[in-house]
Amino acid sequence: MDRKPTSLPLSSSKAEMEQHVNFSNNSSCIIDNFKREFYPVMYLIIFIWGALGNGFSIFVFLQPYKKSTPVNIFMLNLAISDLLFTTTLPFRVDYYLRGSNWIFGDLACRIMSYSMYANMYSSIYFLTVLSVVRFLATVHPFRLLHITSIRSAWVLCGVIWILIVIPLAVLLNSEAQKNNVTLCLELNNNKADKLQILNHITLVMGFLLPFCTLSICYLLIIRTLLKVEVPESGPRISHRKALTTIIISLIIFFLCFLPYHILRTLHLAVWQTCKASLHKAVVITLTLAAANTCLNPLLYYFAGENFQDRLRAILSKGHPHMIKTNFQFPVCVRSEKETRV
Repeated sequence: MDRKPTSLPLSSSKAEMEQHVNFSNNSSCIIDNFKREFYPVMYLIIFIWGALGNGFSIFVFLQPYKKSTPVNIFMLNLAISDLLFTTTLPFRVDYYLRGSNWIFGDLACRIMSYSMYANMYSSIYFLTVLSVVRFLATVHPFRLLHITSIRSAWVLCGVIWILIVIPLAVLLNSEAQKNNVTLCLELNNNKADKLQILNHITLVMGFLLPFCTLSICYLLIIRTLLKVEVPESGPRISHRKALTTIIISLIIFFLCFLPYHILRTLHLAVWQTCKASLHKAVVITLTLAAANTCLNPLLYYFAGENFQDRLRAILSKGHPHMIKTNFQFPVCVRSEKETRV
């Protein structure tokens, strides 16, 4: 028997922005079966890959090395954010496998409703700060040394956590009872106007502003590369690192964050229209947004400062006979005269 639409407590939760499509009594708007089949599979894949990739990355970052760098500090915080989020995914899997029935209590439900947006926007800002710091260290390596210090990196990370965690606390949402079923991660279908306002704020401050900043950094680093004389061996390593960081960050933005923000905005704009295809598209893009936790470890490997060296050192401890790999992305050799970031 089809479940009737659910009216949830007034709250601006992350779950309200997630796609639960019980908008009316029109059964064509209900895609519970699709979510039951799609969400568990995707969330399990993201959980396994994200937990392994970010957990191991954190282990690598925490290994003692010659010198820590601001870039590694930002990447460590990004990996911590991703790992914390992946620990919530098994609960989401269980919820959808049970046919949208929550069994873990009110506190856990509130954490679920809060965790995805906290991870999404902290990831966006850490990626943006990484790209900006790399760009500034390339263009003004000596004038801006105070910005790229270890202390400044930790302070900036703290500011990002505060700016993300505290404002998003309003997105905490409680569970609700309906027909002997405990609901969580559900959409409040009676608050279209409030949701649109909330969406506009997060769209501008949480996505468009960082995305424009990344794009500007990319254009400026390209202009810098065109101005300098490029040696036969290729661009300087600092330029390569900055370009690699920005390109990978833009790829993550385009694949993970852009589709979700577009579909979410479009969905809220046609709130009263019952389109199952649009509802399914939002579900798919929501999992793409969560999948950023799987792509970030690639950034650590290809653009992290000394990450490959740390990794080889770890592997060589267990296998002293191992030969160092020669596989390198354009971030491997460093000139002694360049600023380490």
